[in-house]
Amino acid sequence: MSTMTAAVVEDFGQELNVTADVPLPEPGPQQALVKLIASGVCHTDLHARDGDWPVKPSPPFIPGHEGVGIVEKLGEDVTNLHVGQTVGNAWLWTACGSCEYCRTGWETLCEDQLNGGYSTDGSFGQYMLVDARYAAAIPDGADPHEIAPLLCAGVTVYKALKMTGVRPGQWVAISGIGGLGHIAVQYAVAMGMRVVAVDIADDKLALAKKHGAEVALNAKGTDPAHEIQEQVGGTHGVLVTAVHPSAFGQAINMTRRGGTIVFNGLPPGEFPAPIFDIVLKGLTIRGSIVGTRQDMVEALDFYARGLIHPTYSKRPLGDVNAVLDEMHHGKIDGRVVIDYGA
Repeated sequence: MSTMTAAVVEDFGQELNVTADVPLPEPGPQQALVKLIASGVCHTDLHARDGDWPVKPSPPFIPGHEGVGIVEKLGEDVTNLHVGQTVGNAWLWTACGSCEYCRTGWETLCEDQLNGGYSTDGSFGQYMLVDARYAAAIPDGADPHEIAPLLCAGVTVYKALKMTGVRPGQWVAISGIGGLGHIAVQYAVAMGMRVVAVDIADDKLALAKKHGAEVALNAKGTDPAHEIQEQVGGTHGVLVTAVHPSAFGQAINMTRRGGTIVFNGLPPGEFPAPIFDIVLKGLTIRGSIVGTRQDMVEALDFYARGLIHPTYSKRPLGDVNAVLDEMHHGKIDGRVVIDYGA
């Protein structure tokens, strides 16, 4: 039996086992076997390893849902991919295609979906399987390492920014300038929004300014909501990508009346929601989970037009445990991308 090297979660809370003894997967109907070139490392991979979300994956499994590679083999009934094509996997690995949510363009809410690197094996290995109907087509000429973070971080914040309802020329606050947030700043600028960046690290705020944020506020030394109200009169929308619970409560006071707050970050626990303020200000609070296949096409098109450039660094698969530890301690600028040529 042919084998490959992959990083496997064998027990929650333990380091991934990087082993060369993982069986090479065989594509089934509507699937393709892809040889990896690169894979982004997402904060969700940390949650997957630790099993700290209410819905848990089932070890052993291979994390990763920002993988880019070349199709090597097709399963039965695949008509939209060809051998040699560059494709990516995604958090929305597949969905049923026939429920109310799938029929109405909300396939990300499908109750029978499978998620890449969580409920099905992902891209932390030399090879991965994709559902050909849901795999992302990578634009010609794309840098596979640079585009990899857009397969989750990119499409997630792009969809969330649409969900804020903020129009060109209006203000949006982006709270948390990490792997998602620094890309959110770029999408917001490309979409014509004016950006306030909020974080607790000066280097991440500098990164936000580099990518086009007009205002950058350190929430560690000041009340960001007060400063936003003072400087811009409140924002029309807020996107929270941060993973600290306090950021969610702060968001309510960042908006002007009639504003919309969208949550992307997924910290454990709850957040304070002052009902009086929400009612009096006519606020909308909503969650946004990744994006549909159409959102993915649109998000990648921004990259193809040269408007989005994730900040990233390359690491070999053998460093994956160190990368997850650095992520846990907030030591990563932008995104780390696993390089399968290393």
